[in-house]
Amino acid sequence: MFHVRTYNKIAPKGLRRFSADKYEVGPEIQSPDAYILRSHKLHGEEIPASLLAVARAGAGVNNLPVEDYTKRGIVAFNTPGANANAVKELVLAAMLLGSRDIIGGRQFVETLGHMTDANEMSKLLENEKKRFAGNELKGKVLGVVGLGAIGSMVADVALAMGMEVLGYDPALSVEAAWRVSNQVQRKESLNALLMASDYISLHVPAIPATKHLINKDTLALMKPHAALINFARESIVDPDAIVTALEAGKLRQYVCDFPEPVLIGRKGVIALPHIGASTEEAEENCAVMAADQIRDFLENGNITNSVNFPQISMGRVEGTTRITFSNENVAGVLGDVLSIFAEHNVNVVDMMNKSRDSVAYNILDLAVAPSEQALEALRKVKHVIRVRVIPA
Repeated sequence: MFHVRTYNKIAPKGLRRFSADKYEVGPEIQSPDAYILRSHKLHGEEIPASLLAVARAGAGVNNLPVEDYTKRGIVAFNTPGANANAVKELVLAAMLLGSRDIIGGRQFVETLGHMTDANEMSKLLENEKKRFAGNELKGKVLGVVGLGAIGSMVADVALAMGMEVLGYDPALSVEAAWRVSNQVQRKESLNALLMASDYISLHVPAIPATKHLINKDTLALMKPHAALINFARESIVDPDAIVTALEAGKLRQYVCDFPEPVLIGRKGVIALPHIGASTEEAEENCAVMAADQIRDFLENGNITNSVNFPQISMGRVEGTTRITFSNENVAGVLGDVLSIFAEHNVNVVDMMNKSRDSVAYNILDLAVAPSEQALEALRKVKHVIRVRVIPA
């Protein structure tokens, strides 16, 4: 029986992926094998010795102490792409809000509750509507920074609306590249994209390299009539620099999903309450993906969409016992482990080894279950971090 502790409200559709005969799931679980959560912050919380995996039902993992998990051999998962359509749709709404003063027009209409004459109201609206005029998106240039699951979808919807789309992503994977339309014009630098765009939409992760990616220097490169859209993470944009650029007429609009005190009440700012992935469908998709990743890891040792361990998956050989172990990514560890199995007359039927940065991960299917003496010897191998036995 596996034990999964939940944090936040996880969509029932995801929790139903854990069969009752194999899993005990809930917020009060003791000695958990895994966590599944959304936005709950785990920094500073005690890490149970039993914990093997943590799945974040969402893309960002800045609420997880990932470095601490890696040192303990705990696999951290996220769910990239599961909420992509929800965010894409809100980014489209942000572009529309940034192209016309829709909100201002709505607020103006709400002030007319005292009027009782429809003809009088119609005349007033006809006179005042020019205050809320704007521009169409068709024919404008959208710069997409980050062409992953969400960025590529935003590019597609912009192309469908007749926009010209530029893209910049120095870390674009081969898999992600296949999703990007050939109509997207690739820019070799962020600066080149910023200078050429009427709208800029950000879709990069919150990592040290992207902190204040948009700052006073990069804002100075943008067209004065440009609109900046941030539905990625708040740390990517320097809010003080945004305010300065807006007040100086160097930026027309900032639409974001991350209100900060300095932005509240500022002309040219539309800030939403972090609702990019807040749809029933997105929450279900994230919960299902997170649950499936935990199940495959706990039951088979396979890793998909981890942020700290390599992606690795191996079909199980019938009748074998599976051993998985993580180790510091240094030479000679796998050889030492195989020598132990040879000494104990344990035949390795199949195996796979992958590494990522400072850590390596191994899956081995054994013809017979290893003795406790063999397992203890394996745990004592220098640089081995964690060992698991997954029965047939």
